[in-house]
Amino acid sequence: MKPVITLTLLIPSFILNAAPLSRDELSGGETTVKNTTHNAYSLPAANLPITQKLDFSVGNSFFRNPWVQAPSSTTARDGLGPLFNTNGCQNCHIKDGRGHPPEPNDHNAVSMLVRLSIPAVTEQQQAQLKKQGVIPEPTYGGQLQDFANDPIPNEGKINITYTEQVVSFEDGYQVSLRKPTLTITELGYGKFHPETMMSARIAPPMIGLGLLESVDEQTILTHADPEDKNKDGISGRANYVWDHRLQKTQLGRFGWKAGQPSLMQQNAAAFNGDIGVTSLMFPHDDCTTQQKACNKAPSGGKPEVSEKILNFVEFYTQHLAVPARRNSNDPLVKKGQTLFNTSGCNSCHIPQLKTARRPERKALSEQVIWPYTDLLLHDMGEGLADHRPEFKASGNEWRTPPLWGIGLTKTVNDHTYFLHDGRARNLMEAILWHGGEAEKSKQHVLKMNKKERAALLVFLNSL
Repeated sequence: MKPVITLTLLIPSFILNAAPLSRDELSGGETTVKNTTHNAYSLPAANLPITQKLDFSVGNSFFRNPWVQAPSSTTARDGLGPLFNTNGCQNCHIKDGRGHPPEPNDHNAVSMLVRLSIPAVTEQQQAQLKKQGVIPEPTYGGQLQDFANDPIPNEGKINITYTEQVVSFEDGYQVSLRKPTLTITELGYGKFHPETMMSARIAPPMIGLGLLESVDEQTILTHADPEDKNKDGISGRANYVWDHRLQKTQLGRFGWKAGQPSLMQQNAAAFNGDIGVTSLMFPHDDCTTQQKACNKAPSGGKPEVSEKILNFVEFYTQHLAVPARRNSNDPLVKKGQTLFNTSGCNSCHIPQLKTARRPERKALSEQVIWPYTDLLLHDMGEGLADHRPEFKASGNEWRTPPLWGIGLTKTVNDHTYFLHDGRARNLMEAILWHGGEAEKSKQHVLKMNKKERAALLVFLNSL
């Protein structure tokens, strides 16, 4: 008689205890995963076929593992630098989540970078804006890199200090907001141009990006109202940016000011600017003519990151799942959701969108999703302004960030720093920094009592 072989299948408790999800708890449609652990942002789309999960894993390896200085025997991953902000994508997008500003004792910013540019003055510079969106600072380029391969000098050190300012609610409750002041010290190549514009940016979460890429342009433009024709004070505008692969202007979707049209270009630009790795799309190291040692540094190949690797990374970033919303039927959550809507927050943080049909990306195709964004630019007022235009975006405008998964930030990233530069230490501080088109909504919040404030936060943390 043949022996009986018993297989024990270990099933995670979050699956064993899984209850059916309601429609609005399926934040990413059929891609949604029910996970509330520190890995909640790092899982493949739930509907991704097992035959494609190998591609996801390969892309993950190039996203997670460090790149090394050339020349190296590790030829698939060499080419780091000469100037860079980090040696791997995961260092900024920690656990595929949110970056943070440097703490007072940090020597480097790591998961936050600083964009640099100068005003376009000449006709040539004005023409340059069509394809670059900004005019890079002449000596340091479009981004400050605070690391470099020896013996090349790094570009400088990022420093942030804060001053506190108190905001009072109608019932007397007070919240202190920290206003950042950004300075760059230990400049490695001399002084900045006198009109240099700087903008600090923390790395945003990676979840659901393929779904946002799959929303039809016309669907996005349905919510645009640049002239505020309906007189509601909300005038969302589309950013239009240069697509290097298509060699034409396209709708911007990614980045804090919607400055990138696709995940492929977003990834290639990050490889180039953040890690110092070249590609066919961005074939030159981020060295200016004044940085002579940088221009003479060894190369890891031409290009240093192949199209094959970029395709794997694109697939990975397209299929990172969105964690399911929690407790949507809880009375306090429902109350908070009502307050969110009556305050007008849903005018920009549009709850529901639907992705277009994508035969080549079936997992992302025709999904009803709940991202809480319109992917449009909005004037957020002087308090949040960086005074640095990018393509069509003004110095006061920011793309509405998605809110899905935001309640798991602490679990995944062990912090709750929000907004483009991480100045907000929690969700209420983030709300109170809203101005401009969101000023009316903020004033609604400032009239809330203690129980209403608590309900609003419970709702946001359920997303």
